[in-house]
Amino acid sequence: MTLHDLYLLWPPMALVGTGLLVIGLDLLLRDKRSLPVVALAGLGVALAGGLTLWGTVQDAGPQVGIFGTLRVDSFSLFFTFLFIAATALVVLASQPVVHQMGRWHGEYYALVLFASSGMMLLASAAEFITLYIALELTALPVAALAAFSPDRRSREAGVKFLVLSAFSSALLLYGMVLVYAFTGSTRLDAIAAAVVATPLDTGVPLGSWALLGGAVLMAAGFGFKISSVPFQMWVPDVYEGAPTPITAYLSVASKAAGFAALLRVFSTVFGAAPLQEQWALLFAGLAAASMTVGNLVAMLQNNVKRLLAYSTIAHAGYILVGVAAVSARAPEQASTGPAGVLFYLAGYTLTNLAVFFGVIAITTKVGGETIDDLAGLWRRSPWVALALTFSLVSLLGIPPTIGFWAKLYIFGAAVQTGLAWLAVVGVVNSVLSAYYYLRVVRAMFLVPPKEATPLPTSPSVGAALAVSAAAVLFYGILPFPLLRLAEIAARVGGI
Repeated sequence: MTLHDLYLLWPPMALVGTGLLVIGLDLLLRDKRSLPVVALAGLGVALAGGLTLWGTVQDAGPQVGIFGTLRVDSFSLFFTFLFIAATALVVLASQPVVHQMGRWHGEYYALVLFASSGMMLLASAAEFITLYIALELTALPVAALAAFSPDRRSREAGVKFLVLSAFSSALLLYGMVLVYAFTGSTRLDAIAAAVVATPLDTGVPLGSWALLGGAVLMAAGFGFKISSVPFQMWVPDVYEGAPTPITAYLSVASKAAGFAALLRVFSTVFGAAPLQEQWALLFAGLAAASMTVGNLVAMLQNNVKRLLAYSTIAHAGYILVGVAAVSARAPEQASTGPAGVLFYLAGYTLTNLAVFFGVIAITTKVGGETIDDLAGLWRRSPWVALALTFSLVSLLGIPPTIGFWAKLYIFGAAVQTGLAWLAVVGVVNSVLSAYYYLRVVRAMFLVPPKEATPLPTSPSVGAALAVSAAAVLFYGILPFPLLRLAEIAARVGGI
């Protein structure tokens, strides 16, 4: 390994080093309040590395390292910034929940940092084996975090996530093996070249049964990671049982990592024009099914975390609209689909984190997670009620929020690439989602509270909620800097 390789690994190595440091300090220090501060400092070091690499990529182009297995470009760095922001906010909001656990403080923060480092490697992986190892580096810490609470539901959530994650990893691995058998390489660029150079059977989808089997199995493997239908069965139980900050982390960072890998693999390996058009239909079907199933089942939920679990399935469908647009785009529409996916992921990350931080602020005080437990929140904690309402409005896609621009951009990409019917399905599903989002708002503002005492908010949770809600408003009014960043990352990223 050269110094250049170490330079490219700066952000994930900073997080791994900080995680080990946090575990060591946990053994030495009696007062654990400094541990999240150290974790945030490590994220600051990773951010400095990401910004330095961004300058290098803009000046000298994409950087390849570690024998061609790692590709650092604007696409991977966009996700690096996204993971750092999400991890920092989750660390900030975790303090009251970790304090209630009573012990294992160092392990908790270290596992969050280790998972984030795996996500960064996943977004940069340019080769199948590296991608698979990065995927496991992400999944194993998240499974441990899901089982972190001492109650039975949390242990069940951790075991369920671990078992189903292993099953989906096996599907992904079988898909990779089939593609390797057809092309003789595990490197994404070499596979793409081999696919173009090999005569394909026009009577078989994707030109070969091996490629077709590989694409379907890999789509199934990634489908679990992004929680799309029909691979969503684990989502409600794991979301309900896991500690709420980890549920928030799963719903945004883990989903973003899955989409980063999916976009990189399918756009590179199956990026040739005749193949692209064929997997557009696959992802369009998954998008329509995910949006519809997620929204219809969410209407029946009374537990807020299960409701948000089905909401995240629906949002996986919205994002898959952008993935389908990637495959259906014309050559002159280079950034139309990818930029929409990147912008939507950034907007969804900020919005969903704000929603979960609002839920943490309430549930740690009232001890319940149902919609009825939110009754009269407007009178007991008006600022939390306002921030939570604003974030739910953003998930719904109403201005002036970042959620409005995200849906407008991604549905616009579908229309531009000839998938207008999919955009119509998305709009209809957005209308359906109003039922359960506004049901929560109604409980907070129109239903009398069970108690009249004010609900004080933890300073760290309040800060995380304020930052994420303010970002939802800021980018709802001025979305163009983030849009421009997404377009740069999509265009230069080679997807």
